Amino acid sequence: MAQQVRSSWKRFAAGGIALAVAVAPIPGWAQTQPDAPAPAQAPSTPSQSRPGAPGAMLPAPAPPSTSFNPPPSPPANMTPGGPASIADLSEGLLDAVVNISTSQSVKSSGNGPQPPQIQEGSPFQEFFDDFFDGEGGQRGNRKVSSLGSGFVIDPAGYVVTNNHVIEGADDIEVVFANGSKLKATLIGTDTKTDLSVLKVEPKTPLKAVPFGNSHRMRIGDWVMAIGNPFGLGGSVTLGIISARGRNINAGPYDNFIQTDAAINKGNSGGPLFNMRGEVIGINTAIISPSGGSIGIGFAVPTEIAENVVRQLIEFGETRRGWLGVRIQPVTDEVSESLGLDRARGALVSGIINDGPIKNGEIKAGDVIVSFDGEPINEMRDLPRIVAESPVGKEVDVVILRDGKQQTVKVTPGRLEDSVQSADADGEDPQADDAPETNDGSDQGAEQSKEPVKAYGMTIAVLDEERRKSFDIAESVEGVVVTEVAAGSLAADKGVKPGEVIVEVAQDFVEQPSDVTSRMDALKAEGRRNAHIMIADKAGNLRFVAIPLD
Repeated sequence: MAQQVRSSWKRFAAGGIALAVAVAPIPGWAQTQPDAPAPAQAPSTPSQSRPGAPGAMLPAPAPPSTSFNPPPSPPANMTPGGPASIADLSEGLLDAVVNISTSQSVKSSGNGPQPPQIQEGSPFQEFFDDFFDGEGGQRGNRKVSSLGSGFVIDPAGYVVTNNHVIEGADDIEVVFANGSKLKATLIGTDTKTDLSVLKVEPKTPLKAVPFGNSHRMRIGDWVMAIGNPFGLGGSVTLGIISARGRNINAGPYDNFIQTDAAINKGNSGGPLFNMRGEVIGINTAIISPSGGSIGIGFAVPTEIAENVVRQLIEFGETRRGWLGVRIQPVTDEVSESLGLDRARGALVSGIINDGPIKNGEIKAGDVIVSFDGEPINEMRDLPRIVAESPVGKEVDVVILRDGKQQTVKVTPGRLEDSVQSADADGEDPQADDAPETNDGSDQGAEQSKEPVKAYGMTIAVLDEERRKSFDIAESVEGVVVTEVAAGSLAADKGVKPGEVIVEVAQDFVEQPSDVTSRMDALKAEGRRNAHIMIADKAGNLRFVAIPLD
């Protein structure tokens, strides 16, 4: 019986295969014969109309066609698929974006930098020969040209670009989208933000673009870059804002917008637009191992650039606010030692003599958490916000002092080029107010002057002998660290021999025992870190948090 069932099944399967082979060429032949009449369709049996039924037969798939059959065109009133076009937006902006061409005379002596080793006959060899003084280099002056981008912000002819695009140029030429060229003069430049303003004299008003509010831009917003990459003027690229507030160590006021819109060499100085056609950034830098775009570009936000550009046009220079304080980051250890809820703000480590802070409004050890209504989340926020504040205008500064928050009034001065360094004078700002050293001759006083060891440090009185031995400035007061044990808590925090402990938890120390007694008291209070002010040999201050565990 089982053999009969198997035989019947084999005959049924063989018949099905034969039927499939016989039917398979028919659909393919029908496709290649469009004019042939369609054969009459036989009525389907119940098993054919239900493919899932037992024993149902499925038609064989048609062989692949060698001809391309495009999909039918969509109706005229149907919205096209894909992202919305930016053609109308970019068309209205192209005329305001310009190419910057510069030339510079460079003295060629024939013994300059040597070119890299290039394989003989390489197509790049002639380019390197043009830029390097190798063997056979001709003496004399030669012209070096460079290309960049810019944009018109005023119909009268003011053009914004990067400082590094025009730096050192003898001649600057602005090339417009229609091919016309105008000579440009430099109105002003700011190296700290890498921005410059040029002026051309057009016969008719120019097409200009407005500044937008970069502060409103969010991560993920669409942006568009227009510029002159590799000399290919009028190039439009599209992307999004990848990040905000980027610090790439390009200057003291880094607050870059990061975008994945393609930015290449030659895009420098060009605009980054929002989708309303407003400039929200000036393309400045890229990160690229190959020199081409890898989707990491940076633009100066207009919240910084607009004020700089306005001052360059009005004064020919920038006039920045200046607070006159030395600052350092607030680490987790420092914040805990000061009783802060989290690490935030800028820790004041010193006050510049003859600066805007003259009446003790802000003191060393204070933490600035807000300036003129702007929160200070990180130390680097403070110089940027102060620089953007008007000179001579009284502002509110929120500080944390002795664990309590208070608001003080401060009038920023003007940051001059001669006082850009926070340690310009090298003096301890608290030296004049420091208590006089006690020269008592009683036995207890003599014992308190003995060196002590604590947390890996050997601490001694700062007498004349040790001051001379460690070459410590006369203005520095406190107790000196003579030794630091390797691998100790103090060593881990960067404390070095010859440095001076000025304060412990904002209390001035005169004797070595003052340090240990104050740290023991902090430990008894349940503090996990001791907040210590340390001066180097020149008197520059910083704070460290020594763990008390």
